[in-house]
Amino acid sequence: MEQFFHPEDIEEKWQKYWEEKGLYRTEEDSNKPKMYVLVMFPYPSGPLHMGHVRNYAIGDVFARFYRMKGYNVLHPMGWDAFGLPAENAALERGVHPKKWTLSNIATMKNQLKRLGISYDWSREVNTCLPDYYRWGQWIFLQFFKKGLAYRAKAPVNWCPGCETVLANEQVEAGKCWRCGTEVVKKNLEQWFFKITEYAERLLRDIENLKYWPERVQLMQKNWIGRSEGAEAVFRLEKDGREIPIFTTRPDTLYGVTFFVLAPEHELAEELVTGTEKEAELRKLQSEAGVRSQLEENEFLEKEGFFTGYYAINPVNNEKIPIWVSNYVLMEYGTGAIMGVPAHDQRDFEFAKKFGIPIRVVIQPPGEKLDGNMMSEAYTGEGIMVNSGPFDGLPNKEGIERVTAYLEEKGIGRRAISYRLRDWLISRQRYWGNPIPVIYCKKCGIVPVPERDLPVLLPEDVVITEKGGNPLEKHEAFLKTNCPECGGEARRETDTMDTFTCSSWYFLRYI
Repeated sequence: MEQFFHPEDIEEKWQKYWEEKGLYRTEEDSNKPKMYVLVMFPYPSGPLHMGHVRNYAIGDVFARFYRMKGYNVLHPMGWDAFGLPAENAALERGVHPKKWTLSNIATMKNQLKRLGISYDWSREVNTCLPDYYRWGQWIFLQFFKKGLAYRAKAPVNWCPGCETVLANEQVEAGKCWRCGTEVVKKNLEQWFFKITEYAERLLRDIENLKYWPERVQLMQKNWIGRSEGAEAVFRLEKDGREIPIFTTRPDTLYGVTFFVLAPEHELAEELVTGTEKEAELRKLQSEAGVRSQLEENEFLEKEGFFTGYYAINPVNNEKIPIWVSNYVLMEYGTGAIMGVPAHDQRDFEFAKKFGIPIRVVIQPPGEKLDGNMMSEAYTGEGIMVNSGPFDGLPNKEGIERVTAYLEEKGIGRRAISYRLRDWLISRQRYWGNPIPVIYCKKCGIVPVPERDLPVLLPEDVVITEKGGNPLEKHEAFLKTNCPECGGEARRETDTMDTFTCSSWYFLRYI
């Protein structure tokens, strides 16, 4: 991993700092050399290859060039040393991950020195050593204090081969990026960082990335995926329980003829488990594992089944059937959608396949659509029909009016939805930064006090390809005392995603 910071960016940030402090810069300050930063942080996977040499030679040319021009150049080296690749490689070789990792670092460091690359080795960092990872634990505790680190049950990508959770970015074509095993979905209690709290800020600040290519900025915007619309609260007929959905088309609420849950949705699990439909649910859940969060399902062969239960539409109290289908992703919205087949193409294809009624509620100007005769969904603008008090309104106006109606009646609200999801940081593997949390029967979840950091990763473990996380079997690590009541307690055995280590390393260099 490399990061280059342009001198003009550094200068701009420095100027902003002075202005925020209400200070001024003298002529002497303005004439001082600017800073140029080149940050290196490779994964110590073995001896250098030509890709390393190419990248690091280019970086060294930049560093030497700007030094000769009078710039202060920060050019450090460090090692992104935790993670599943090191654990897997160590298993293959029958050695401890730490021994394998440190051996690679020694080899790579020797080669880099022989190449004459001008790193400031006094700033060298290594993420698998306690003097680095204690601060990763400290950062976790700050997140925890602010309510930005939390534990929740959620569907996750599970690799049966590596026996661990994978981030969406580690799933390639439905398979584990490292071992190639097909990924499945699993509901587990996991630790998350609440990055969705910053979705709007992340989106807004893309405009400040003036040196980023336009296509990369667009990718970032799509990854965050902001959508404006409304949340409408449907209810489960059998007990009145609320099932919220997010829609960008509240003007089509009167056209709902079915309701769909993602296979991983908790309600789908509850309604179907123990019934003759359970086998179908398990099949859909298994297949969901091969779909990336970022994958669009427009061309997916739509499968699903009727649960036997009904939901109540909040705008007309109509009873509509609840289905489970593979074309609804848990990662989008609430994992539940309203099916409006006349005005959404995916809903249309599903309704056609399963014989679900198609009700037109938006008529295009000068035409009269018939749901029974349509060959595709109509998604354009038009006049609202079959929509109760909103008949005759242009649908663009109807979006606002229906949303206001939902709020007035207490059955919905204006809402913004993001494709971005909170960061799942739990990993059920050994070679990672221990999560600094203790579980006490009396006190519940208790953060490790800062004075007790770091929580050391024990080295006397037995690591095998099967059998799960070895920390769960390490009694000396597992058993501890509660910092609050002093009673018997146990440590968290999940370790943090390696990307938590590489999210702040540039700060460690300085």
